[in-house]
Amino acid sequence: MTALVLASTSRYRRELLERLALPFTVQRPEVDETPRPGEAPRDLARRLAQAKARAVAADQPQAWVIGSDQVAERDGQPVGKPGSAENAITQLLAASGREQRFHTAFCLFRHAGGGMITGEDLTVVRFRPLDPDEVARYVASEAPLDCAGSFKCEGLGISLFEAIETRDPTALVGLPLIALSAALRRAGFRLP
Repeated sequence: MTALVLASTSRYRRELLERLALPFTVQRPEVDETPRPGEAPRDLARRLAQAKARAVAADQPQAWVIGSDQVAERDGQPVGKPGSAENAITQLLAASGREQRFHTAFCLFRHAGGGMITGEDLTVVRFRPLDPDEVARYVASEAPLDCAGSFKCEGLGISLFEAIETRDPTALVGLPLIALSAALRRAGFRLP
């Protein structure tokens, strides 16, 4: 059986990939994630997904490697991971009553033979009007400090929204499993 490697140490992506019941290992990709001047959020997500897959595949040329990246966007500008409770509160209050777009890209890459299959998902989240006190309570209870956009849709963060528009609900968590499953089948993996 061909080896499968997830080029990420994100617990969210690992948990998502575990749903497909395929054996895989995890390796941290060494990739500079700094946006290029003028780089659109969608292009950044695509570039980083490919860079992560290629970086890990260089160490494991026979394995199929999954790289993935997600970039949140509001008003054409990237919205990063908050890193602190104060930043999370600021991000969520800025999103109050507005839309935010999430570009989630993946790259399934194998160095040997040069195989590459890419995919992406666009998820649009519409936030309801948010009160500063409820935002502070939410951030204190769920601590979404490592999440683009400062929320966890798989948890209490779902209560912050009016609507989510997406082809694949797993994309918002960080890995679009519908498209990835199709890519894995094309690469020869047998999913249960």
